[in-house]
Amino acid sequence: MSEAKSGDTVRINYTGTLKTGETFDSSEGRDPLEFVVGSGQIIPGLDAAIPGMAVGDTKKVEVPCTQAYGETNPDALQSVPRAEIPDNIPLDLGTQLQMQTPQGQVVQVVVAEVTEEEVTLDANHPLAGKDLVFDIEVVGVDAA
Repeated sequence: MSEAKSGDTVRINYTGTLKTGETFDSSEGRDPLEFVVGSGQIIPGLDAAIPGMAVGDTKKVEVPCTQAYGETNPDALQSVPRAEIPDNIPLDLGTQLQMQTPQGQVVQVVVAEVTEEEVTLDANHPLAGKDLVFDIEVVGVDAA
């Protein structure tokens, strides 16, 4: 049975959890995740764990935030005067919104803080700053 190597297309079943044990993503009930090893299609820490695995192999992979979605970037926080936000926009903490940059790019943000004067929006990836744990099983390897 061939082992996965850079350039191969692999399929994995996985469950991703936080260090607290909370599941943030899983392939359960869906098709396996398919990607090319070493292509940058998935987070680096998980990609690096695949070479050498064969169909049927399982592994628990601990991925530090620096090899996942990075550290939380304070520059991705933006305070907006509350008066500039239309009244019909919900401002509950944790609410996901979309903003448009001056260049027209759509950015996902989360309401991080609300005061009488300002609303702080966070454009960091929801998993930024978090160490992740993946339970993976290789279910397919197609040689490059």
